[in-house]
Parts: sequence; structure tokens; C-alpha cells
Amino acid sequence: MIVVTFALPAESSAFIRLLKNVTRDGAVVRGELKHRTSNIQHRTSNVCVLHTGVGAARCEERLGNFLRNEKPELLIASGFCGGTKDELHPGDLVIADNASDLSKKAHAILPSAVVGRFHSADRIIDPAVDRYEIGRKHGAIAIDMETETIARLCAEQLIPMLALRVVSDSPAAPFPAPSGVLFDIKKQHTSFFLLFSYIARNPGSAIDLAQFAKQIARAKTKLADALCAVIYQL
Repeated sequence: MIVVTFALPAESSAFIRLLKNVTRDGAVVRGELKHRTSNIQHRTSNVCVLHTGVGAARCEERLGNFLRNEKPELLIASGFCGGTKDELHPGDLVIADNASDLSKKAHAILPSAVVGRFHSADRIIDPAVDRYEIGRKHGAIAIDMETETIARLCAEQLIPMLALRVVSDSPAAPFPAPSGVLFDIKKQHTSFFLLFSYIARNPGSAIDLAQFAKQIARAKTKLADALCAVIYQL
């Protein structure tokens, strides 16, 4: 069994659509990924998608509980991340080289992906100046909130692990609204009251938000295709 983690269902939807015989149980989605090998024979990979929630604490609880009963042959930490440099753009694939010894193999499969260090923050990093600083201080190309926790839990149980994410935003392409408006970490979802109130106060933001939604949809599709390529070949 291969486990792919995402923080939220909003990140995993494009990948789950590619699975067959899907079953759902809370934060866990199971299915089959069917493909053909080089000799045209059909092959099926059993895949489990686990939604960890946003942030280290929620991630440790959910993934820790999951791994008490399951021992995957491979775990891929996936989903969105933020870039720390202007050179990274929404939709760019990034592979962490500080979370797994599988990064070189994954990069051979996805040569267009950027390989570098991930930094897992304890909050959503929004201002560009803070992103630049994290990049300089930690030598990180990307920021998320769960990869370091996932890597530690996998290392403790000797589970092979890869971190493959897609950039959702960067200093050159920031969020279209304050991060607190887009997502409430304590409640683990977007407050539509806050969002609509923000749009009412800033009518021009509706266009930016619509463009951001399209950008995210394209990024999810690209990530789903990349995950399939890695699962097929790794």
C-alpha cells in the first residue's frame, strides 16, 4: 500500500478523481490506481489518501494514529506549499531533499521539478519579506506546515518517504487576500463569513480570488499527474 498525505481534501481532489473503487472513512480515502507497465500489462497500485489537517499538531495526531495500525511500503507527503523565492511560480513542482533519500529518484522521474530544502512553519507565512527571511535563514526553497512532522514519524517507523508538493503562491505571486481570511487554522476551514465580508469591503479582490482559484485548480491537476508518474515508476 502507498499512502499519499494531503493537509486538506481541497488539495487532494484532482488526485482522488484518478482513483478507482474509492471508499471513504473520515480523513482516509482508499482506492486503486491502475496503469500499464512497459510490456502493456495492467498493474494496480493500492493507494490510501490521508488528510492530515493543517499544522504539526493536527498532522501528528492523525498520522500517528494511522501508522499505529498501518505500515505502508511508501508514504508521499504532498499538497500545496509556498515558495520563498521569486523564481518559483504557482504550479511549479518541488521535491524536498531534506526529508527523504528518494529525492534523486523522484527528480529523475520529474526532471522539471525543483529540488531543495523544505521548511515546516508553525503558521501560514504571508508577507514576502518573511518568506525571503525564512529562505535565507533555513536555506529553504519552499514552506509548508507538515512535512517535517511527517518525515519524523516515517523515520521512527522506517517507512520510505518522499515529499512532493506544488507551489500555490510565492513572493512574486502572493495570496489574493490575507491568509487569515483565506483559512482559519484553529477551525481547519475557511470562514465564508470572513471571506465574503472581505470581498464586500474590497470588491476588486473578487477578480483576484477568481484568478487564484483557477491557478489552484491547474496546480492540483499538475500535482496529481506528477504523483501518478512517481507511483508508477518509483
